[in-house]
Amino acid sequence: MAPMGIRLSPLGVAVFCLLGLGVLYHLYSGFLAGRFSLFGLGGELGGGAAGPAAVADVGTVDLREMLAVSVLAAVRGGDEVRRVRESNVLHEKSKGKTREGAEDKMTSGDVLSNRKMFYLLKTAFPSVQINTEEHVDATDKEVILWDHKIPEDILKEITTPKEVPAESVTVWIDPLDATQEYTEDLRKYVTTMVCVAVNGKPVLGVIHKPFSEYTGYKVLALLDVPDKTQEKADLYIHVTYIKKWDICAGNAILKALGGHMTTLSGEEISYTGSDGIEGGLLASIKMNHQALVRKLPDLEKTGHQ
Repeated sequence: MAPMGIRLSPLGVAVFCLLGLGVLYHLYSGFLAGRFSLFGLGGELGGGAAGPAAVADVGTVDLREMLAVSVLAAVRGGDEVRRVRESNVLHEKSKGKTREGAEDKMTSGDVLSNRKMFYLLKTAFPSVQINTEEHVDATDKEVILWDHKIPEDILKEITTPKEVPAESVTVWIDPLDATQEYTEDLRKYVTTMVCVAVNGKPVLGVIHKPFSEYTGYKVLALLDVPDKTQEKADLYIHVTYIKKWDICAGNAILKALGGHMTTLSGEEISYTGSDGIEGGLLASIKMNHQALVRKLPDLEKTGHQ
């Protein structure tokens, strides 16, 4: 790998997730091929004993439970994505145009994955703010119960409860990333993603590949991974508008691995408020991030022209 590879791309969400940031963790023996990553909130998320999670006070959220449900939601959504694709009945339609003029496509896979993911999380954590890429149809509500069991893999990493105020938590869902590739049957690029932010900071990230041939790994450009065919990069630059559900999970995982993600001007990204980022994006790992910010030309203006 070259000491520094710079990749300029205005192509948007699908390309970002191909070159994006994340790993999956094998949580459910023989069931879930996925990895999670944790970014400590005021210290390491660690400690305690195995067994069913205690029910937290209604005004608080245990991040162990939140992680368990987020992983399950990503997998349940992925099941819908895979089922629709294998049926070859996508009911593809356009939601309109992106800012760059491309078709913003939606399929039954997006809709059904969104329903499973949103209502699983909302039933488990009714007082938490949940933002999702797709519209939530209240008339199509589905109650999906969670048994409050935390997988052993999570309990080994986070052995004591880590509770935070429910009002401080924001969840971002991408029920089907790379929809364009999905319609073209380019399955290896497709993911489902969940991110949990506390006070605007991403602390939990889950990225699941419904069609992956790998158990345990999401192959991404900024990380050392075993797939030699995957494109590699030292940093990623995005110069146009991008939605937070497309990057939040990757941001959490990158932080956990010692990397950085900011706007092009070096500002931290807050995962509260509006669902988009106007200031472009710079992500790096094993590099001096602020030095990179200072060396960048005025790419944001270029990206908005």
